[in-house]
Amino acid sequence: MERTNFEKLRVYRLSEKLGDELWRTVTRWDYFNRDTVGKQLKRAGDSIGANIAEGAGRGRFLDNQRFVRMARGSLNETKHWLRRAHRRGLLTTVQTGTLKPMIDELAPMLNAYLKSIGTAAVKP
Repeated sequence: MERTNFEKLRVYRLSEKLGDELWRTVTRWDYFNRDTVGKQLKRAGDSIGANIAEGAGRGRFLDNQRFVRMARGSLNETKHWLRRAHRRGLLTTVQTGTLKPMIDELAPMLNAYLKSIGTAAVKP
């Protein structure tokens, strides 16, 4: 099965990688932590890629831009929940060291993708 255009985007692939790592992290937490902070963190993280995909499927660059802006909002929400998880002792140093570089890389990638929409063809 051939990939659609959004699946070829580096920003989308990185958002998937982040979502998968968040899943692996949160599923190891006890029920209370998973049910409170964990669900919020996982939903926010998955929403980044979901918004990229939905925007790409809208067929209009203005809609696509709007959804990429929502993806940026979801990235910020993910940062918030990661801060809460860290302060509450739910993340190890190793987990933080795995997640933080992905977060730090996604912000400028989303900004660059947003700037490219409507001005050039989408490239992987």
